[in-house]
Amino acid sequence: MDEAAPFFGGIEAGGTKWVCAVADAGGDLLATEVIPTTTPETTIGAAMRFFEDRQPIAALGIGTFGPVDVRPGSPTYGHILATPKPGWADVDVVSPFRAALGVPVGLDTDVNAAALGEWRRGAGAGLGTLAYITVGTGIGMGAVVNGGLVHGLLHPEFGHIRIPHDLERDPFEGSCPFHGDCLEGLASGAAMRRRWGRPAEHLDDPSVWELEAEYVALAVMNLTYALSPERIVVGGGVAKHPALLPAVRARLLTLTAGYPGAPVPVGPAAMEEYVTGPFLGDRSGVAGAVELARAAGAAPNSPRF
Repeated sequence: MDEAAPFFGGIEAGGTKWVCAVADAGGDLLATEVIPTTTPETTIGAAMRFFEDRQPIAALGIGTFGPVDVRPGSPTYGHILATPKPGWADVDVVSPFRAALGVPVGLDTDVNAAALGEWRRGAGAGLGTLAYITVGTGIGMGAVVNGGLVHGLLHPEFGHIRIPHDLERDPFEGSCPFHGDCLEGLASGAAMRRRWGRPAEHLDDPSVWELEAEYVALAVMNLTYALSPERIVVGGGVAKHPALLPAVRARLLTLTAGYPGAPVPVGPAAMEEYVTGPFLGDRSGVAGAVELARAAGAAPNSPRF
């Protein structure tokens, strides 16, 4: 690689951990570090030291948990908004890095960053439209449509859509502090822990995963019909359980009932291609954050991808 070629930094700022990386001009990761998400001061300080201790970067990209203000020009741009994460509401995750490192900073949600990473370098390569659903401590969705990340009034808040809740089958009231039994309140890792008394990775009862697959399949069905993505990637810690994705695909075949036919997948083989795990594994988000940095470095006045 040309020694003059720039390096880029990326941060996947999750509610449980921050993944920091330095990448070369082609986007290949050269160094990474995982930092536990504790207090804003401690977490942001540790991330700054990661970059200060390495070669200078030309730009930084941050994909953060939210909700977060991603509107350039807004007085609260770069601030975490009404998050249930204790101590993180109203925290500015952009300005400290911009001031300390003196470089352009690109910003988006962590799940939009994951969608971007997969679209550039993973499951979405060659596609025009890709959606990424993360099912972890919380639930979110990001999407690339015609080469651009989806934004609107703010950014997608897919975890808070409403899905059918059969109270006889599942009397759990939901864990979302805002909406109770929205998708996140029923199917997130936090919801599973509260409902069953143990974290998802310690749950092996098939009935647990049958219920989880029902909720995720309903969400995927809604996304399929609303956005019509060419592929849907399902990632996050809960989605790593080997029983989940096969059950989601099987239930989705039943729910869609063959409507409207092609190009919506109508067979098991097509469904396996349509609903996949992340090709980049745990690196989808930080790879996308690096892509945000490359875009910010090319157009410093346009921090959105």
